[in-house]
Amino acid sequence: MNSAATTAVGMYGGAQAGLPAVPFETRVPPPAADRVDLRLLMAMFRRRLGIFITVVLVVIAAGLVLTALQTRRYEAVADVALNARLASINPQSSNDKPESAIPSEGYVDTQVSVVTSEANVGAVVDQLGLAKNAQYNQGATTPAEQRAAAIDTILSGLTATRIGTTYGIAISYESTDPQDAARIANAVARQYTQGALDAKRATARGTTQLIANRLEQLRQQALADTAAVQRYRIANNLLSTTQGTLTEQEISSYNQEVANARAQAAEDAARLDAARRQVAGGAVRGGVDDVNVSSTITNLRGQLGVASAELANLTARYGSRHPDVIRARATVESIQTQIAAETRRVVDSLESRARVSQQRLASLSGTLDQSRGTLAQNNAAMVGLQDLQQRADTSNALYQSYLNRYKELTAREGTEQADADLLRPAEVPGRPSSPHVLLNLILSVALGVGLGIAAAFAAEMTFSGLTTGDDIEQRLGVRYLGSIPLLQSVSRQRGQAPTMAVLEDPRSGFAESFRSLRASIAMNTRMARVIAITSALPDEGKTTTSICLARSMAAAGDNVLLIDGDLRRQGVSRFLRGESGQPGLMEVLRGTATLDQALVVDQASGLYVLPVAGDASDAPELLTGDEMDALLDKARERFHAVIIDTAPVLPIADARLVLGKADASVFVTRWRKTPEAALRSALRLLPEERVQLAGVALTRVDMRKQARFGYGDDAFYNSYKSYYA
Repeated sequence: MNSAATTAVGMYGGAQAGLPAVPFETRVPPPAADRVDLRLLMAMFRRRLGIFITVVLVVIAAGLVLTALQTRRYEAVADVALNARLASINPQSSNDKPESAIPSEGYVDTQVSVVTSEANVGAVVDQLGLAKNAQYNQGATTPAEQRAAAIDTILSGLTATRIGTTYGIAISYESTDPQDAARIANAVARQYTQGALDAKRATARGTTQLIANRLEQLRQQALADTAAVQRYRIANNLLSTTQGTLTEQEISSYNQEVANARAQAAEDAARLDAARRQVAGGAVRGGVDDVNVSSTITNLRGQLGVASAELANLTARYGSRHPDVIRARATVESIQTQIAAETRRVVDSLESRARVSQQRLASLSGTLDQSRGTLAQNNAAMVGLQDLQQRADTSNALYQSYLNRYKELTAREGTEQADADLLRPAEVPGRPSSPHVLLNLILSVALGVGLGIAAAFAAEMTFSGLTTGDDIEQRLGVRYLGSIPLLQSVSRQRGQAPTMAVLEDPRSGFAESFRSLRASIAMNTRMARVIAITSALPDEGKTTTSICLARSMAAAGDNVLLIDGDLRRQGVSRFLRGESGQPGLMEVLRGTATLDQALVVDQASGLYVLPVAGDASDAPELLTGDEMDALLDKARERFHAVIIDTAPVLPIADARLVLGKADASVFVTRWRKTPEAALRSALRLLPEERVQLAGVALTRVDMRKQARFGYGDDAFYNSYKSYYA
């Protein structure tokens, strides 16, 4: 695999592998001093003196002819001044602010537009009768068309501008007749000042009349809404006093009586319960212990005490069978019987009193519930009452506001003031304002000189860029490796991709250009294994060149590896990307994948591709570090050639470091598009001791145009283009 004698690279190189690259003898020459060489400019100017004089004379003649053909026009100017603050004539309320004619700076610009509005100009046309004047109606037939044409004619010559930063407006009118210019300018100024005042008064009168008509309607509506509220109150028994509605007052009174009745009933029930417990406990003969007990029980208790004491004495004296003891015992029992009877009467009285209290409480509670039901109905009816009341309040408030506004407008009627005054009327101009002969002549001479110089330089310098190999070697001092033609200029097939043309049509001039480029690289670099393809700017064809060169070498039998080193665009990866999820260059550099795992085989040519498949956030460090050196050393041992598609040198600084790792670097530049200064700047950035520059190749060369230029190594394309199949 590593023998150079059996490969295309070895055939073109003519040397054994491993020899050092040929040292480069030419580099970018030092730039010229930053100065203008007047002798060269004068020589160029003398060569193009005829073009310069011709252009100047033509422009001056055209300016004089245009000046002579222009119609003499006269301009008259009238000045008006805006009133910054109007005098307060009518009575002012506390909410009124001082009336100002100029509320803001933008108001002045608005008034400039009002001056040139169709309404203002239309009033001038009607006032002066210009619609019937053939000079202004432009031959219109109907009255409406005549008026519209006259307005357009006036607007075409009318101009209104603000006078500096003041509150003044200059109204100018330009016409072929000086008398008409002054007459129309003054008419427009007077219409703007007096006409605006008349319009303001008419608007005020119309507003007052409109409010007066509306005022009576609002009064009737307010009366009707107020009457509806009162009718609703009467219909729903929503009569009220200062303390609330009548139903609410009744409920308040009933609540107090029910509370008192509930307390009395509870008290009577408690007394009855206490009496019953005493009776149940055996206190019948002794009487119940109640504060409201009758005086009879009290007397009987006194008698019972005396009788009991006497019985005790007699029993102690005579024994239990003595007649006196028996009589005394009978007396005690008689008194106890009377106490028991009186006790039963008191309990019955308490029961009756408790029943009466409960009945009174039930009656008051029923009446309270009935009043509460009535109140609930009243509350439900209050929803409708509130709605009617809100309507009535709104109607009255609206009527009051209209009434106040009507009174204010009535008081202010006739006190309107003009927003602007005529400061200086227009005078009849004595000389035309256009055309300005001297100014036109000066402008013609200046324009002619400028165009003449531009024409002279344009004739001498028709394009910028690089066209042939001589331009590259003589201007830049670097090797010219060859040109890559524009596919459409050498192929009859339309829509064919350049990357496929090198394989589908290997005998074409397009495919031959890459074999020629490969031979130039091999002969100038002594078998360089790692070749970096770069450019100064984006979109110069470096990715297409890298793919086509690698495919051409692989199709010739070489074992070639194509590495995508442009981490921003990743053009090679997008064109020849492998399966989704397959590792790529970054994974190999990180050590997370082997080279064999990341390689993608181009089935069409047998080319091996190492794409960018993963995250490239740490790509600059990996691409320019020792990991890349190790990868390239391994690739040199395994492949005949390694092609690296790098990023452009000017926008991406890391591209220069990648070029230093390659055995040879090739710059591609777009034919007649890439500025020479851009390529010179890119070459100047390369470190001379590290980057082995093989040379520069031109891309996208239009061979048909190049042959017509008559110089360069591609000038003979028409002579040998038939040699390609």
